[in-house]
Amino acid sequence: MFPKPRQDLVPNTAEFERLPLVKVTGFREYDARWLYPQEVNLLGMEAVGLGLTTLMRERGVPVRIVVGHDFRSYSAAIKAALVTGLLAGGARCHDIGLALSPMAYFAQFDLDVEGVAMVTASHNDNGWTGIKMGIDRPLTFSPEDMTALKEIVMNAKFAPYHEGARYIYVPDMPERYMADLLKHPKLTRRLKVVVSCGNGTAGAFAPHVLSALGCEVIPLNCELDHSFPAHNPNPEDLAMLNATRDAVMEHKADLALVFDGDGDRCGVVDNTGEAIYADKVGVMLARDISALNKNAHFVVDVKSTGLFKTDPVLQANGAKTDYWKTGHSYIKRYSHETGALVGFEKSGHFFFNPPIGRGYDDGLVAATAVLDMLDRNPDKTLAELKDALPRTWQSPTMSPHCADEAKYGVVDRVVKHFEDVAANGGKLAGQNIRELITVNGIRIVLDDGTWGLVRASSNKPELVVVVESPTSEENMRAIFAEIDKELSKQPEVGEYNQKI
Repeated sequence: MFPKPRQDLVPNTAEFERLPLVKVTGFREYDARWLYPQEVNLLGMEAVGLGLTTLMRERGVPVRIVVGHDFRSYSAAIKAALVTGLLAGGARCHDIGLALSPMAYFAQFDLDVEGVAMVTASHNDNGWTGIKMGIDRPLTFSPEDMTALKEIVMNAKFAPYHEGARYIYVPDMPERYMADLLKHPKLTRRLKVVVSCGNGTAGAFAPHVLSALGCEVIPLNCELDHSFPAHNPNPEDLAMLNATRDAVMEHKADLALVFDGDGDRCGVVDNTGEAIYADKVGVMLARDISALNKNAHFVVDVKSTGLFKTDPVLQANGAKTDYWKTGHSYIKRYSHETGALVGFEKSGHFFFNPPIGRGYDDGLVAATAVLDMLDRNPDKTLAELKDALPRTWQSPTMSPHCADEAKYGVVDRVVKHFEDVAANGGKLAGQNIRELITVNGIRIVLDDGTWGLVRASSNKPELVVVVESPTSEENMRAIFAEIDKELSKQPEVGEYNQKI
């Protein structure tokens, strides 16, 4: 019988080598993230594999699963331990090797396999590992799925051993994945594109695909190096965006496409070197797509710009937009369930449903949509398309540290504070509060449309803060000052990763 995971084991001890370590905090809202080896060891990953097969049997899903891993120094070992647990649970494992997360999602369709377990820390710093999981393509786990898996693993409620385990290595999935992307017609407009990968996994695939589509590719940090010597592969990271801006200006490029560590997100920098936040890119794409698909339905997360509701072009095209919870699993699922054409998340996860895509987030599919938009506007630069949007002043995503055990309680107190201010007729930044949206943390909307969001991060020990104003930079900074003042009163809240 496989032992019950412990939470108190320490590396470089005998117990660490003979017992599973799994910190319960690693089971997050919709995927798993741990520091390795402080919070999970290899036997702990075996336990997760056993738990996943148990959950699939409980749900009546055939225990067939795609596994892949990102480019970290330890990811292959983590995946091998996970596969050991899956095989012990009687799974048929299709190992696609080094992969992007969307490549693993594609493999579910290409191999006609129900499950996926992609070992990736995504854009997290080195030292992190994790798994993006799903058993109902194209969806990934919901909070209810993660809770069920957590209960199985942490209580060692594993199903009895099942025969039928089989390991299948799939050597050519990268070629099959890229060939599928290249079914897209070649671009008619020749574009010079900086492809910025931060030395992450996307560097092995993105330059080839974009070049084959007809772009003149200028690679930036596309050599794989798991030490990430330049900066973290994160399209929201200012260091990555600044390096990409410099490359755009040096090469006089038409744009840059910026990929995260596992290739499911895409950031955009325009021909002037200015980063366009993903929600603004979403508005631009929604304009383009809704012109071809009347009365198109979109879903966006609560971190996103208010332009999805107020943009006159979207209104004229009859587009409808719903706001929903932040998180790639939430937006993916809600887009799928509501039949939305596209789901946009401010972090850069875009979900193109049929006929454009298969419903999962793929940075290269998003990049192709941006290139198509430029192809359909041959007399416009990307900056001109961006400048055609109504102007707003918007912050990047800002993340003050807050421990996983404390962050939800802190958000609850912050929500109550602003609810009390609104209930008592108080003002913020000199304005009345027009609306409070509490579907995911709190989004405070003032009279002039200025808004600020506070929520708990779904996958890291931190909070998430975003602010925007349609009227002035001063009002954007004023709402941030109100939020920052309240957060400074919470002793559990630490330093920001970046601030305006």
